[in-house]
Amino acid sequence: MTLRVSGSRLVTADGAPVRLRGVGLGGWMNMENFITGYPANESSMRAAVREVLGEERYELFFDRLLTAFFDAADADLLADLGVNCVRIPVNYRHFESDDRPMEIVEHGFRHLDRVIGLLGDRGIYSVIDMHALPGAQNQHWHSDNPTHIAFFWHHRHFQDRAVHMWETIADRYKDNPWVAGYNPVNEPGDVEGRVVGPFYDRLVKAVRAVDPAHVLFLDGNRYSTDFSIFREVYENTVFVCHDYALAGFAHGGPYPGYTRGEWCDRAELESAFERRTAFQRETGTPVWVGEFGPVYTGDPEIDAQRYQILRDQLEIYDAHEAGWSLWTYKDVGLQGLVYADGPYMDRFGPFIAKKNRLGADRWGSTMEEAAADLAPLHRLMEREFPNWDPYPWGARYQIDDLLRHILIAQALLPEYAELFRGLSDDELVALADSFALAQCVRREPLIELLAGNLAR
Repeated sequence: MTLRVSGSRLVTADGAPVRLRGVGLGGWMNMENFITGYPANESSMRAAVREVLGEERYELFFDRLLTAFFDAADADLLADLGVNCVRIPVNYRHFESDDRPMEIVEHGFRHLDRVIGLLGDRGIYSVIDMHALPGAQNQHWHSDNPTHIAFFWHHRHFQDRAVHMWETIADRYKDNPWVAGYNPVNEPGDVEGRVVGPFYDRLVKAVRAVDPAHVLFLDGNRYSTDFSIFREVYENTVFVCHDYALAGFAHGGPYPGYTRGEWCDRAELESAFERRTAFQRETGTPVWVGEFGPVYTGDPEIDAQRYQILRDQLEIYDAHEAGWSLWTYKDVGLQGLVYADGPYMDRFGPFIAKKNRLGADRWGSTMEEAAADLAPLHRLMEREFPNWDPYPWGARYQIDDLLRHILIAQALLPEYAELFRGLSDDELVALADSFALAQCVRREPLIELLAGNLAR
């Protein structure tokens, strides 16, 4: 049944309250380096692999990967867990190409239609999340950004394309009751905060003209943490916060304990959540955490602390009647409820280990990899530019982003692509099928923790 906002809750057409609780389908229609094991950003990776495989075999592999990554078995698992919502990140490149802007690619919807249908058949809502927009709406890899500049906010052309794309998406799904709504801009990073508010005004008006019924899920600026950019509370809208715990990152310290000089315990988790949701509570709108979740290490002692972080966060959300979407459902071992095994990990496992050794993926980096090699540059920057404080997270993170997550990551691209060379069609299919649920390993403590919470 189609959902709508009623005060601080989402409700069905007959007024029954619904608290959306589920997972994000990261790494699927918006691929991310730490989720499927490649380096750098998605479009750069795809270009490198296409160069090795050729167009036809490139299409064979990636279409098979999208098919295997989420099918009926995955939908059944989520339904059995008690999930009632999946946030589906997508990359605009499925629906439009940069060399033919404003021309919608109908074929690009085939997998999105398929998965929305699989979920709806099991009573699970979908939230369509545009995770990568033309020109990149934030400064990092997850918006398919090969640089550290969010050009989306600098060029009206990119914004025009995004509005047109969302008019098309809204028209396509306006009569689908199992689409909970549209999350049109994941984690915007408008440095000066001057463009994102007026852009939302324009986008809301355009989408509402096509589909006045579906809920809009709008992220705050500064990676969904700053809601001061909203000049009005739009009707039928959820303002989405993201709530990652500092101690839950790959570089996180003990829990409770200090991470990079900041204390983190349950009280601090709740305090951070209350700061990040102050706008929603002040405006009387629903609270929905679009992303959260710790990173796991394979060390039983550390991972036990990460599960405690998650347990504490879920209890805090329960106390505040907040909905949530855990990041992420499936990957190669960092966060997923399930993670890939089989031929893909056999072939790419050593490469992924090299990436980890170099700290080439932001999400999996402890910020200490190759520390001796990078220390002289850190010292130089601290000495010569002590007041440099770049957006969004400061000097240390910016230096790592430029060195590790862009320079080193891009240098790794040819090495990743070469691992596809010489493979037969059957071998390519086997690599893709490593992400099918039947070949994945279940992270049982995480699954049990979620199932227990969802059963309440």
